[in-house]
Amino acid sequence: EQLLKEIMAADFTLVDLNLYLNTHPCDRNALILFNNCVQRARMLRNNYERMYGPLTPMTQNRGCCWQWIESPWPWECQ
Repeated sequence: EQLLKEIMAADFTLVDLNLYLNTHPCDRNALILFNNCVQRARMLRNNYERMYGPLTPMTQNRGCCWQWIESPWPWECQ
């Protein structure tokens, strides 16, 4: 649950920075911060998915067959 909260906070930060950069596209510090936050969000997501499975179907299917429905649901993992 804590890791999911961190992912949500990272995603919120990215959306907020994205909105800021829409109106301040030349703010180099904000762009650096945005890129750092992208890396952090990616790392958090990778950690979660490695431990608990995919968060979305977009990150699930890496093979030739649709596997999303075959994964255990979060409440099935103990």
